[in-house]
Amino acid sequence: MASTFPETAYQGLYPILTAARAQAWAAMLPKQLASAFDSSKHAEWLVWADVLDKAGFGSCRYSSLDRAVIEIGGVDEISGVEREALARQLQCLHPWRKGPYRLFGVTVDTEWRSDLKWERLKDVISPLSRRLVLDVGCGNGYHCWRMLGAGAKAVIGIDPLLLNVVQFLFIKKQFGTAPLYVLPLAMQAIPSELKMFDTVFSMGVLYHRRSPLDHLLELKSSLRPGGELVLETLVVDGDANTVLLPENRYAKMRNVWFLPSTDALMGWLKRLGFTSIRLVDTTATTVTEQRSTPWMRFQSLADFLDKNNPERTCEGLPAPKRAIIIANTP
Repeated sequence: MASTFPETAYQGLYPILTAARAQAWAAMLPKQLASAFDSSKHAEWLVWADVLDKAGFGSCRYSSLDRAVIEIGGVDEISGVEREALARQLQCLHPWRKGPYRLFGVTVDTEWRSDLKWERLKDVISPLSRRLVLDVGCGNGYHCWRMLGAGAKAVIGIDPLLLNVVQFLFIKKQFGTAPLYVLPLAMQAIPSELKMFDTVFSMGVLYHRRSPLDHLLELKSSLRPGGELVLETLVVDGDANTVLLPENRYAKMRNVWFLPSTDALMGWLKRLGFTSIRLVDTTATTVTEQRSTPWMRFQSLADFLDKNNPERTCEGLPAPKRAIIIANTP
């Protein structure tokens, strides 16, 4: 099952790639998937695959993809015993970072209230109706579902962490067929110069890249002419020359590199050839938006901040503030 499940889960993606004239990527994808789901590289994949194999209740009668909590399956569609078994299966895929979800009456209260980010951007981006969308670093696909609920023609998410992809596959198995796919890939695995997507989202990724300009160029090359980039990332206060490079960790994260000011970030985008660059939101992250829950039992934002000064991280750096910038390709 571990080798065949991904193959069947992604069959519907190939016609989408072919229609978008991305045959080169379609030709590469089987090998990419086989490598990503190789059980010899992931000790837990066989356990996760068993959870996926036992997941039931597909093709639900009720769903809601346009509200804060993504709902798949009504509470009356399964029995109480089945609901208890479903909750145990979902806990086997702990930790749940992005959400929230409600599956057949089981509420998955994730670490991030990802709906709050969606509320900040949904009314300022171009309408997603009939658009082909890419979500880079999508986690378990919460925002992908919201994009589909907003009318996107098809959504492709990519995330290199296999557990995130497994969580998405579990959720989609409950939902049934949909033009929505999350691939266990990093942005670097996507062929360059695709120029196929109408909208590309990169949210919570830029500061993890050692070369942020290269990431922005990768995003640009995936967009069609006139396409829209929705960029969300950590920023710091300052002028056009302000960029924070943490000496070691940032909010206990090892893999944080460049935190620019919004003016610096907009300057980068202009230098790289983006047009119509506009800052649409800046918001400080709070413990309402990111916190530990029974579905993510590890440390969270409250543990990453200075106990005596919540405006600083535990390392003494500016506390997390996130900006959303929208730009277009020529």
